[in-house]
Amino acid sequence: MREQAARADGAPGGGDRLVIAGEEFGSRLIMGTGGAPSMQVLREALTASGTELTTVAMRRVDPAARGSVLDVLRECGIRVLPNTAGCFTAGEAVLTAKLAREALETNWVKLEVIADERTLLPDPVELLDAAEQLVADGFVVLPYTNDDPVLARRLEQVGCAAVMPLGAPIGSGLGIRNPHNIELIVEQANVPVVLDAGLGTASDAALAMELGCDAVLLATAVTRARHPVAMAAAMRHAVEAGRLARLAGRIPKRRYAQASSPWEGLSTGS
Repeated sequence: MREQAARADGAPGGGDRLVIAGEEFGSRLIMGTGGAPSMQVLREALTASGTELTTVAMRRVDPAARGSVLDVLRECGIRVLPNTAGCFTAGEAVLTAKLAREALETNWVKLEVIADERTLLPDPVELLDAAEQLVADGFVVLPYTNDDPVLARRLEQVGCAAVMPLGAPIGSGLGIRNPHNIELIVEQANVPVVLDAGLGTASDAALAMELGCDAVLLATAVTRARHPVAMAAAMRHAVEAGRLARLAGRIPKRRYAQASSPWEGLSTGS
């Protein structure tokens, strides 16, 4: 089962770990690195977030350069997840993933194939093509996808290790625009579901976890916040709270009130 029972003591995340492709992570918050005002702020925000896995856009970084975001991640002891941001075709994405594997010695990749620069929405045809090629080449593929249950199922069927549906367009801060579709994706998935993109604040991250997502990936919500380090800490706690709430089980919604204390035995006076 994708969901485990919560610990009886209610400790956030106690023993309840994120597992992707057989590898475990204590944090269910995956961070991105784009948009940070400085490397120092990024370092402090990543530390405050508690993340253990962070994405890096390989087309926008020089792995050989000193003082890059890769150095920050190494210093913080955070695993690098290269992504193919900026790719518009399957061919570009596959090439970028292979270059990342050679440079960073990892076969993990966050796969992004976008349709246009205005919306930054995934191109489903190119995305599925790239995913099939990369899986066949031995990659652990984590695709950024539309909130489309059918496409999510197809990505899982071709061998992706997780599916990463968007909450809203990248950087929009609109939150989860279609929670029903996210629930449908969660319901059918046999691999981890990571809510990726569009979150604006901590309540968005908590909602993603309450909907049943296994993790949340975000960048702009932290890096462009007024106080990035404080927002990173807020996101950390929101993900933990949302996960615990999901495992605890919310009460059903009712049309009318229901007293929390029984009426029986109440004194009616004389």
